[in-house]
Amino acid sequence: MKAVAFGDRVSNSLKEPFAIFLIMDWFDSLLSNPSSIAHILLVYAIVISLGMGLGRIKIFGVSLGVTFVLFAGLALNYLGLKVDPTVLNFVRDFGLILFVFFIGLQVGPSFFSSFKSGGLLLNSLMVLAVVLSVLITIILYFIFNDTVSLPQMLGVHFGAVTNTPGLGATQEALAQLNYQGEDIAVAYACAYPLGVVSIIGTAIALRVIFKIDMKEEDRHWEAEEKAANHVSIFFHVKVANRALEGRSIAAIRAFIDRPFICSRILHEGEISSPNADSLVHVGDVVRVVSAEENKDAIVAFFGEENTEVDLATEHSPITSRNIIITRPEINGQTIGDLHLSHSDGVNITRVYRAGMQLFPYQHLHLQMGDQLYCVGPTNSVKRLETRLGNQVKRLEHPNLMAIFIGIALGIVFGSLPIALPGMPVPLKLGLAGGPLIVAILLGRFGSLARLVTYTTSSANLMLRELGISLFLASVGLAAGENFVQALLVGNGPLYVLLGLVVTIIPILVVGCIARHFFHINYHSIVGLLAGATTDPPTLAYASTLSEKNSSAVAYTTVYPLAMFLRILTGQLVLLLMWYFVSPV
Repeated sequence: MKAVAFGDRVSNSLKEPFAIFLIMDWFDSLLSNPSSIAHILLVYAIVISLGMGLGRIKIFGVSLGVTFVLFAGLALNYLGLKVDPTVLNFVRDFGLILFVFFIGLQVGPSFFSSFKSGGLLLNSLMVLAVVLSVLITIILYFIFNDTVSLPQMLGVHFGAVTNTPGLGATQEALAQLNYQGEDIAVAYACAYPLGVVSIIGTAIALRVIFKIDMKEEDRHWEAEEKAANHVSIFFHVKVANRALEGRSIAAIRAFIDRPFICSRILHEGEISSPNADSLVHVGDVVRVVSAEENKDAIVAFFGEENTEVDLATEHSPITSRNIIITRPEINGQTIGDLHLSHSDGVNITRVYRAGMQLFPYQHLHLQMGDQLYCVGPTNSVKRLETRLGNQVKRLEHPNLMAIFIGIALGIVFGSLPIALPGMPVPLKLGLAGGPLIVAILLGRFGSLARLVTYTTSSANLMLRELGISLFLASVGLAAGENFVQALLVGNGPLYVLLGLVVTIIPILVVGCIARHFFHINYHSIVGLLAGATTDPPTLAYASTLSEKNSSAVAYTTVYPLAMFLRILTGQLVLLLMWYFVSPV
């Protein structure tokens, strides 16, 4: 018995180190086989989760957010984690495509309207900031070309202006030129952190230079918004013009030659919802929806304004309701195609799309996800609601076919060679520019081709975050060793200093011009600077300065074109420099 017990103990003592050996071998294989699917997924999961967690840490109120994924990738790659280069390149490019495509879908509806009114001035100043940053980058390259190559200077440039898609587009252009030098992500990573900080620091400097009172800026912004407000308003008019007796609303609209909608009419004590063929009579009170600049002409034509009644609150069978378009067959139709005159007096008085309020012109093309403010008899509004859908859960299921058609078109469009005289290789929009442009066009005009590209805000944000996380993780995992070497014994400190110059001078100049010559509100200037550098941390800082959304308005006004220009400028500079020097 004792011998058996002793044998068991010996056997167990041999099994324990063998089991430990198997576990260590399994763990080592999981972490050291760069071609293993399990290894690749584990590495990306560790890098992204670590980066996202550390990116939430704020230092002096500023955090790097998702960009910290890049530094997590750099650190873990330096410590020995590697991924198969072919897989790394695929994940990097796929992540970049996801990011820029869903940005394009988000900004598409407002991209073209951003050039109207004050948006033209803000976009002009943004273009100036982009041009200045490019010129300074080229000048610094000529000054330091014995030390810093043009590709590395472009890496500094995109780190300084905190634009990751531009980095990706430039990397793609370098691949076409068979570039074999240091990864430009190294210079990008060196310049990026102080780029974020210096943009916010420049905004603070402008506040000191111009001695800005934040409360006064809030008051001025409110006054400017009120003066420039072109969204729909409602008011009541009393028909006192005898020339209108027995005229239809359609005829009156043609006489005035200004767009307006009659949402309710009070005739002989009864409230109804009129259509274009409804007749008005002297003494009627009409609730009108129009742009504010048309109000005086409409009131004068009808007779007089009635400020003592509100037909929307009076007891009547008329109801109002927000209806969301969720039926695909409505996508692409115009408001005129709905034939509201056949809907028993239902009127659409406002259309909300991607945060914008649109006037419901008859030729306005409707899109999935549009929210229509409808007024009319209760049963008629319900029938229109059934026709349009108003089933929010339908919007939670994105149309993947349309999305992948758009991505395919973007890849094809980005791959088209654009031959320029004297260029060694044709210019291409690439995997960043092509999908971005196609997505913007689909977001704005996709409904005309009956393509449903609508995604909920949460789905859009998730896919964008996933895309940029995969891209940044891939860039970091490819450049970790070179990054540490550049900081310790290479050009890392120089990249940091050059990045500060590229960041500060353009936005300081543009900020001073915006304030001194155009007297733009400080909140709008901060939003302009954040949008010109496509820098969300600066926008987050701006949101702490005021409860108003003025900075966000300016940011979204310039962001789409800024992103487009940042993606293209790296390729343009890289190829145009062949006229003067062979830099790669």
